[in-house]
Amino acid sequence: MDTYDILIVGGGAAGFFTAINAAEFNPKLKILILERGKEVLTKVKVSGGGRCNVTHAEFIPAELVKRYPRGEKELRGPFHKFMTGDTIGWFGQRGIELKTEEDGRMFPITDSSQTIIDCFQKECKRLNIEILKGQSLKNLKKENDRWLIETTNDSFSTEKLMLATGSNSKIWNLLEKIGHRIVPAVPSLFTFNIKDKRIKGLAGISSEAEVKILGENLESSGPLLITHWGMSGPGILKLSAWGARQLNDLNYNFSIEVNWIPGNTSTDILEELKELKFSNSKQQVSTRPQFDLPKRLWHSIVEASGINTETKWADLNKVQLINLAEELTTAKFMVEGKSTFKEEFVTAGGIDLKEVDFKTFESKILKNLYFAGEILNIDAITGGFNFQNAWTGGYLAAKAMSSNAISQN
Repeated sequence: MDTYDILIVGGGAAGFFTAINAAEFNPKLKILILERGKEVLTKVKVSGGGRCNVTHAEFIPAELVKRYPRGEKELRGPFHKFMTGDTIGWFGQRGIELKTEEDGRMFPITDSSQTIIDCFQKECKRLNIEILKGQSLKNLKKENDRWLIETTNDSFSTEKLMLATGSNSKIWNLLEKIGHRIVPAVPSLFTFNIKDKRIKGLAGISSEAEVKILGENLESSGPLLITHWGMSGPGILKLSAWGARQLNDLNYNFSIEVNWIPGNTSTDILEELKELKFSNSKQQVSTRPQFDLPKRLWHSIVEASGINTETKWADLNKVQLINLAEELTTAKFMVEGKSTFKEEFVTAGGIDLKEVDFKTFESKILKNLYFAGEILNIDAITGGFNFQNAWTGGYLAAKAMSSNAISQN
């Protein structure tokens, strides 16, 4: 049986970040990463459309935590110790410069996730961190102050054990057997399936919008992307994250209300439409988009309001004006199901946060057992926040594990 000072189960973002930092804190430690798949860092590779959304340009801890539907309270302390600026500095020290896009998302200037993967693998090689693939965890138990790990192929012994296995139900089941409570997982960050003639043929169109889920206290604003199967984009994904459990309870069948002109009511817009009826009297309503809406979207909204393509502004009647104002600000759509991107799948659920010490990310139930990443009941909206949770947890756990580990060398 091979023995280690620190053994990390999970060859993803959190696992690699933990291993590298632990080795830097204490170079004498013997560290191993176990990965069940054939490749490591697969989620890093596909994240951000293959560009890797490393973090988000939010530098105030009290504001950063607001992006976490689950984990907001618990991450406040950790973010004061390691957050966005530290992440930027960490990668910068390794020759990787990050850039900030208009929406705050941060990517490597290469626009390639391979840059991050290469960095992690290079660091592991430099620091003599072992990596074994095809090692699926079967069992773990504590014996004489050491953790005994059994995989499908081998067995290992370690003083400190880190689980960074993401949303893995088998690992959660193992943890339940040894005393941890697991909050049942439900999908987060998913798109809405909508079959509605008003958005048919508009796939690819994006527009700022406010979205409410009717009957629930859930609303958000941001870019809304029309897709072949319904609606997506940051505005929708934020709703899916904050409403993960409520929408699961509704079996993903519910109604939404879309305001295509954020900050305005139907009354506001009705008054503007009356002015347009006078100022644009000789123009056809459908010809020239109003309110900075994409042309095809405007055309669809006009048609849904009962206005044909030949109608001029001067010819609009009171009912048509009211219908148009309502379609622009209170358009209702029926959602029938969800779609998720398997490679970037995020869940709400995991290890009960009451059972974790967030100064060190160590289990309060079992000594020398640590966690980082999505194995915990922590998840965020889209935009690099889930990775920031992984970096923060990995860093603080690495610091704790390396400071009191007894080297096998």
